[in-house]
This record gives sequence, structure tokens and C-alpha cells, in this order.
Amino acid sequence: SSSPWGIARRCMTSELLAPLSRNETRAMMDRLRAAIDQRGWGIWAVEVDGDLAGMVGLAVPRWPLPCSPCTEVLWRLRKAYWGRGIAYAAASQAVEYGFAQVGLDEIVAFTTPPNLRSIRLMERLGFARDHEGDFDHPAVPEGHALRRHVLYRKKKPSN
Repeated sequence: SSSPWGIARRCMTSELLAPLSRNETRAMMDRLRAAIDQRGWGIWAVEVDGDLAGMVGLAVPRWPLPCSPCTEVLWRLRKAYWGRGIAYAAASQAVEYGFAQVGLDEIVAFTTPPNLRSIRLMERLGFARDHEGDFDHPAVPEGHALRRHVLYRKKKPSN
């Protein structure tokens, strides 16, 4: 569907394994809103010409990861908005906000090895691969092709 709920279900999935149900989507949106209410920052909607293109922002992972405690930058855009520089522009703003406004010393990003588009975006954003930090994502079932994740890090620029 083209409703915000339908778009959110397609943009955000349970670790991109399967589309979320309407109730799972509502719970996810409630968590995202609560994080913004609690911290003053989080994952924001990205609109392009009045359409919801996806979501980009900063999040504290809900799962214990080898890089925890950490704050990640993440992006999920509808496919129609890929390759247009939208993820780069929005993620750049989120990273800058994280360093300048939130006061973070480091931001991480991670994805699966086959997700070359996101890996290229991480590198374009100035993130460096931490080979020793690669991990199996605890929310992805053992044996699943998307369990392994590559970790990228970016330190706060010194002025």
C-alpha cells in the first residue's frame, strides 16, 4: 500500500528478513517515536516531494553487539529512491548531527557483506571498515545468509 504504514512495512523489516506485519510496524514506529522523545534524536522520516521515501537517522542498537555500547547511523529507503543521492544527503546530516549536537565521539554503521550499495555509502560518508569488528547479528537466525555483518566506524572529526 502507499499509506505511511505500508511504506514503513516495506522500508523497515525484521532485519530485512521479511516484511513486518501491521502490528510489528506500529510497534516499531512507537519505539522510534519513544527514542526521539527520550533522547531528542533518533530515526527520522525522509520525504521527497511530499512522498515518504524512507527513514534515516541515529539509533542505539537493541541487541548486544561486539561494538556495544554504540550509536549507529542507518538508512532504509524505498527502492524508487535508491541511487539519487538521498541516502547520502540524509545520512550525512544525521552523522553531522550526531557529532555536533549529540556530542558522540564515534558512530558506527553495519550491513551484510553482499549489500555493496550500503558499503559504498558508508565509505563515501568517511566510515572505515573495522575487519576485526565484523560479527554475526544476534537478531538473524544461525545459518541465515544475512547473519554475518561488516562493521564500519567513524570518529568525531577534531577541529
